Amino acid sequence: MKNIQDIDINGKTVLLRCDFNVPLKDGQVEDDSKIVKSLKTINYIVEHNARVVIFSHLGRVKTEEDKKDKSLKVVADYLKGLLNKDVMFINKTKDLNLEKDIKSTPLGTIILLENTRFEDVPNKLESSNNEKLARYWASLGDIFCLDAFGSAHRAHTSTAGIGKFLPSCLGFLMQEEMENLTYLVNGPERPFTILMGGAKVDDKIKLIKNLLPKCDYFLATGGIANSFLKALRFPIGASLATEDESIIETLRSLILENKNKIILPIDATVGSTYDENYARYRLISEVGTNEIIYDIGMKTINKYKIAIDKSKTIFVNGTCGMYEDSKYANGTMQTFNNLAMSPASIYVGGGDSVAAAKKLGFEGKFKYLSSGGGATLEFLGDGKLEAVEYLKECSKWKE
Repeated sequence: MKNIQDIDINGKTVLLRCDFNVPLKDGQVEDDSKIVKSLKTINYIVEHNARVVIFSHLGRVKTEEDKKDKSLKVVADYLKGLLNKDVMFINKTKDLNLEKDIKSTPLGTIILLENTRFEDVPNKLESSNNEKLARYWASLGDIFCLDAFGSAHRAHTSTAGIGKFLPSCLGFLMQEEMENLTYLVNGPERPFTILMGGAKVDDKIKLIKNLLPKCDYFLATGGIANSFLKALRFPIGASLATEDESIIETLRSLILENKNKIILPIDATVGSTYDENYARYRLISEVGTNEIIYDIGMKTINKYKIAIDKSKTIFVNGTCGMYEDSKYANGTMQTFNNLAMSPASIYVGGGDSVAAAKKLGFEGKFKYLSSGGGATLEFLGDGKLEAVEYLKECSKWKE
């Protein structure tokens, strides 16, 4: 597929899909990683005498109430500071005069439209890749550029549909992500280890099944580990785990089929349902009914270190526990330190794991930090992203 540097954008209006789905705290941007990674493409467009109209979503928007704290205005203000240039924020996703307003701005203007997910209320026009909305958004510009790697695993109206009606290309962030992660898809140096955490195994079961044949060791943490432990009938107390019996049975089968590959926690630091200051050490077999697994213990850390030390390539998606709370941060801190000391090539993907690497001081210690979460996992599965595949098939792409 064409890259932005392969297309003449001079004097054009470029519709740029970025991933500005960033965490906010008290109405301010808490982690600007995704925004910073988009700057190269934005600056390239401006420097080539083109105006840029940026699309992005922010959070989940399912009701009118959700819109109140999901406006991209805060991102527009933050982006202005990073670029040291004016950013025109339009607090709408469509309007009778929107095309006229955009085309009347000087070349080099940077425009950010309101949260694309606002179009999901009430009819899911964004997430359903609505053709009428795609045609309308496409009318606002001349070229469509996809640079939202973290959102490219879904063919939504703003990530894919627009490209049906315009010549399309990939921005620099997309290029960087796909070039780096293709190494993991095409056969990384082995032994290859995957460390995977996260809250819900239900959302990742298909990916786990796809990734297991590709790796030599699979180190499970977080809610995913809890679900595996539950499948093996270990006591996990009130810990987060799947309730789906079919998934539990699938996990049990996966363990039996990959007993020398899947490595699970053997001890933990637990909290309690009735005391927020509670923190106790437990062997997994000793977890009480009202206890919650919030971190892995030293026996597990050392067990995982054996696999880490054997590995030549490691992919990390998730943390080892609730690292934001100092009582439960040791597992993530120690494991990330073991990763940093390893001679293996370390790739980190997913919002939580990247945020943890930064917060705990490991940002410069690993080979690559991916801006994607689910997109990274989807790409590792088969080297494809739904939005990119959609754009490849669009007739305008063939021009």
